Amino acid sequence: MDFLKSAVTSAIARSQITFPYTFGQPVEHDLTQIWTLHNATKKDDSSNVSIFTHDLKTQPRYTPLARNAARKLRTIRHPGVIKVLDVVENESNIYVVTEPSQPLSWQVKRRSMSEETMKWGLYSVAKTVAFVNQDASSVHGSVRVGSVYTSESGEWKLGGFEVLSAMNDDDAVIYNYGSMLPDANRYAPPEISSGNGWPMIKKGPIHAVDSYALGILVYEVFNGSHMGADQLAQAKSIPPNMTQAFRRLINASAKVRLSANQFVEQGRKSGGFFETPLIGITEGADNLGLKSETERDQWLKELEGLSDDFPEDFFKMKILPELLKSVEFGGGGPKVFAVIIKISSKMSDEEFEGKVLPVILRLFASPDRQMRVCLLDNLPGMIDRIPQKDVNNKMFPMLVTGFTDTTPVVREQTVKSVLTIVSKLSDRTINGELLRHLAKTANDEQPGIRTNTTICLGKIARNLGVGSRSKVLIAAFTRALRDPFVHARNAALMAFSATADVYSDDDCATKILPVMCLSLVDKEKFVRDSANKTLDIYLGKVRAYANTLPDTAIAPEVNVATNGSANASGARMGGQADAAAGWA
Repeated sequence: MDFLKSAVTSAIARSQITFPYTFGQPVEHDLTQIWTLHNATKKDDSSNVSIFTHDLKTQPRYTPLARNAARKLRTIRHPGVIKVLDVVENESNIYVVTEPSQPLSWQVKRRSMSEETMKWGLYSVAKTVAFVNQDASSVHGSVRVGSVYTSESGEWKLGGFEVLSAMNDDDAVIYNYGSMLPDANRYAPPEISSGNGWPMIKKGPIHAVDSYALGILVYEVFNGSHMGADQLAQAKSIPPNMTQAFRRLINASAKVRLSANQFVEQGRKSGGFFETPLIGITEGADNLGLKSETERDQWLKELEGLSDDFPEDFFKMKILPELLKSVEFGGGGPKVFAVIIKISSKMSDEEFEGKVLPVILRLFASPDRQMRVCLLDNLPGMIDRIPQKDVNNKMFPMLVTGFTDTTPVVREQTVKSVLTIVSKLSDRTINGELLRHLAKTANDEQPGIRTNTTICLGKIARNLGVGSRSKVLIAAFTRALRDPFVHARNAALMAFSATADVYSDDDCATKILPVMCLSLVDKEKFVRDSANKTLDIYLGKVRAYANTLPDTAIAPEVNVATNGSANASGARMGGQADAAAGWA
C-alpha cells in the first residue's frame, strides 16, 4: 500500500498539471484491478475527499472501463450516485475525485448494521438503479456490494460505473467489456453466464440485468457474502416480508423479473418491507419547515419512536440541519428541539459547538415563551457542553430577562435554571447581577417562586462570596421564615439546616436561633417538626462553641493602694459581693 501511495504521489509530481489535492492513506476496496482508492484532502480548504486512481501504464487493459466510469459519473447526477468533484487525466493516470466515500463492503463483512439500516440503504440503492434504468435509459451492469459506498453522512451511494451504458448506443461499453469486470460471471444473470454473452441484454427488458444484480446485493447485505448462484436458492437472513420480492428479482427468466422501481413500490406499500420508521423519516426530512403542524407532528412522532441504533452520521449531517432550520425559522417549537437534543447527544463537543450551540444561543433571544421554557428544561443536558465564556457573555445576559418576565412559569423556570448554570458563572456575576435578581424573586407575588428562590439560595450558598455570604443568606432565610406560604417557611428551615456550616458561631447564637424559635410554635406541624430538627443542629453547634469559651471574661483585680486602704476597700467589696450573692 505504501508503494502504491508513493507511486501515485510521484506520478503527480512528474505531471505538468498542478494537482490540487493531497493524498492520504490508501483504502481497501473490491475493484483494485481498476482503481486504487485513497483518502485525501483538498489543498485550498483542507476539506476531505476520496480519490480513485487508475494507472494508465500498468493497467491498460482496464483503461476503457476507467474512462467510461469517469465520463458517466460526470454526466449522471442523482442524490443516490456518488458525487464527483473533479476528474483529472494526465499521461500516466486518471484521477476521479469524489465526496469522502468508504466501501460498503467493510460493514457488510463485519455484519455491523441493524436490519433497519440495511433496509434504508437498499431502498436508496434501488431508487438509484430505477433512475439509471428508467430516466437515464441505461444499464448499470455492475450493481454489487463492491460498487456501493457510504458517504460522510452514512448514506449509501452507487458507484461502479465502469460498464454503465445507454441502450441506444450500438457500440456500448458493456457489450464489449462487460466480461472484463472482476468476478463478472459470479454476478451475471443466467442469460449471460450461460455463454450467450453481454449482447444478450438487448433482447430482454432494460432493467433485467440490474434487477438480478440488485437481488444479489440484497442477499449479500443480509447474509454477508455471495459466492455463486447456488446460494441464492435459500434466502437465509433476508427478512421474510422481503423474500418474495427478492425471488422475483433473481428469477431465471429476464422478462418476469421485478424492475428496481417495482421493487421499491412493493416495499413502500402499506405493511411493506420498506415501510420502516427510518425510511419514513428520511423521506419526510426535506422542507420540514414547510410542513403543516399536523404533518410535522406526525413526522416527529416517527422520529421519537426511532431506536437508538439509527445511522448517527446521517442524522447529524442531514436530519439535524433540517431540524435546526425548522426550530429557528419554521416554527418547529419545543417538540423539534427535544429531538435536536436527542441527536446532538451523540455528537462530539466540537460538533455540538459548531452546529447546535449557535442556534441555541440565538433561541435564548427569542420572545417565544414556550421555547424559552423548553430551553430551560433542557439546559441540564447541555450545559456541560457550553463553554464558560459563552455562558457568561452570551447566554446569561439573555437568560436574566426571564427573572422579570410577566409569565410566572418563565420566572420560576429561570430561578430553577440558576442551579444548572451557577458553576459556569463568574464570581462577579454571581455576587452582583444574579443576587440582585434573586432578591427580587424572593419577594415575588407567586409563593412558588418565593419558595424556589429560597431553595436556590440554599443550594448555591457555597458559590457566593465568603465576605457577604452570611449576611445575604441570613437576611433571605429569616425573611422567608415569616412568609405566609407554609412551604416557603419550611424551605427556609431546610435551607438553614443545609447551610449551618457557613455561619459564624456568634451569628448562629445571636441572629439565627432567636428568629428560628418562632417556628417552634408554627401553626403547621410539619413546619414545627422541621424547626425542632434545625434547632437541634444550631444548638449543638452553639453549645460546642460555648464549651471553648473561658469561664469568665472579668479581668483579675490589681492592688495598687496602701495596705490600709486596700484592706478597707477589700472589706467593702467583700460585703457587696456577699450581699449580691445573697440576693441571687
